[in-house]
Amino acid sequence: MAVAHEMEMESVNLNMEREGKEELEEEKMKGNGEGNDFPRSRKVHKIVSKWMLPEPVRRTYLERANCLPPPLFIILISLAELAVFIYYAVWKPQKQWITLDTGILESPLTYCPEKREEAWRFISYMLVHAGVQHIVGNLFMQIVLGIPLEMVHKGLRVGLVYLAGVLAGSLASSIFDPLKSLVGASGGVYALMGGYFMNVIVNFREMIPAFGIVRLLVIILIVASDMGFALYRRFFVPANGSPVSFAAHIAGGFAGMSIGYTVFSCFDKTLLKDPRFWIAIAAYVACLLFAVFFNIFLSPAN
Repeated sequence: MAVAHEMEMESVNLNMEREGKEELEEEKMKGNGEGNDFPRSRKVHKIVSKWMLPEPVRRTYLERANCLPPPLFIILISLAELAVFIYYAVWKPQKQWITLDTGILESPLTYCPEKREEAWRFISYMLVHAGVQHIVGNLFMQIVLGIPLEMVHKGLRVGLVYLAGVLAGSLASSIFDPLKSLVGASGGVYALMGGYFMNVIVNFREMIPAFGIVRLLVIILIVASDMGFALYRRFFVPANGSPVSFAAHIAGGFAGMSIGYTVFSCFDKTLLKDPRFWIAIAAYVACLLFAVFFNIFLSPAN
């Protein structure tokens, strides 16, 4: 017990020393007049680094930190999803907003098993949502988590993880729930969460600041709510409605825990030189080829 107490005190002292050094560096930068926007941008980047990166690479991030390019991928994809929802909820009025009716299932964007030859539907389904709760949950999660991730890792990496989750979601749905339609960006959102939380688990002591547990509980609550809505749409939809698959949530999470974890853990390294990235890509491509083979030759939807 005494040894554990000493180790804990040592860890606290190290953290205090690090914070002291960071404060001294900030004071020096202020004194040297480095950047007119120091307090605002520097504080934002510092907070983002604490939530998104383990301690050893935070200094590297802060030395390079800028908003060029800004987090455009998440912003643009969120605006596109919102625009499509407004189109189907307002311009093509539904009976209710909480759960949209057959309009979304007739959309050329929705993944439908009987129209699998229209290959764009395996990606475009992410733009269509089944109701207010569905789109609010997805937009909230991808903005709150996606923008900080994009500030750190930039749009190319975040876009790769997001779209990998979206494609994994539709392919998994075509295998495990082959007769059901699919809508929503949950595959991409869960991919971002999967990659981020794998990093949190591996670097728990260095990535969770004060009140981090509260934030994790809030995110878990949102995930549970989103999964609950998906399960309702799949198993308890009214008889005159059309149930929607929920397999994309699980597949997107697994895509994030493999590809996403690798991409987000390579902040200060060249991604293409990391063997973990190629292993994850090889596994993903193998699953993709199996799904394509299944859809062409074995699917009950044929």
